[in-house]
Amino acid sequence: MPTSASTARRASRAATYLYPEHLRDVVQQLPRTPGVYVFHGQDGGLPLYIGKSINIRGRVMDHLRTTEEADLLRQTRHVTALPTAGDFGARLLEAHLIKRDLPLYNRLLRRLRRQFSLRLYRGTVSVVHSGDHDLATAPMLHGLYSSERAAKESLRRLADDHRLCYALLGLERLPAGRACFRSMLGQCLGACSGREPLDAHEQRLRGALERLEVSAWPYGGKVAVEERGETMTQFHVVEGWRYHGSAPSLAKAKRLRAEPGEFDRDTYRIIKQGLEGATMAVHPLV
Repeated sequence: MPTSASTARRASRAATYLYPEHLRDVVQQLPRTPGVYVFHGQDGGLPLYIGKSINIRGRVMDHLRTTEEADLLRQTRHVTALPTAGDFGARLLEAHLIKRDLPLYNRLLRRLRRQFSLRLYRGTVSVVHSGDHDLATAPMLHGLYSSERAAKESLRRLADDHRLCYALLGLERLPAGRACFRSMLGQCLGACSGREPLDAHEQRLRGALERLEVSAWPYGGKVAVEERGETMTQFHVVEGWRYHGSAPSLAKAKRLRAEPGEFDRDTYRIIKQGLEGATMAVHPLV
């Protein structure tokens, strides 16, 4: 429920909001195509805000009618558009630009200094930095988290849901052979004290982690994902769940030499969803 203070703030913004007339002509020049749009301030430096849409002009017009964005609109002097063939390319480009330029008004898709995953090795689960592992070699990582604490909390929930032992998962200390407190409550099946075989516990752990598994890169190297739109076709170059850039033809995609960024969970999810959609052709670039 919104508080009276937040309601009052919204009412105050609505009462003082003025439609940004200085942007009316700018918006009329934007295309009604998929792509990325960028709000620029007066000094022409780093962007104030970066977004994406399947209809750039329509989405920017929505911004202009939003009273909560009055501060952004007052500072904006120009809006530029970067058309793409479709939503897949727009999502890739938006994530890339936000992480590179760190716009003041973007809160989502920002670059994380460190990203964490769970790794199961010889029956032991550890929290590792995702960027330290090459997913092309299938390191069997599970989950993508913004902090070590978030990764451990996920593991804790997994243990609760599947009656796994906190001690064997490294979530608490326990003398060898001694039953944990959760075992006495029936919340652990007793692998800590020998009541459940260790291999049975590990098998249940592997099954529980399966839904969190970070997929290994399914190709032998770099590929170009072909996306066809109504007005243009693009070839998005990706490798190891990293985005290299986009080109208007397969020949230019093969010559693209842009360096990819670090492994990033947002880009991973965008590429994975795009490939799983099975609607775009994938061309090996070897």
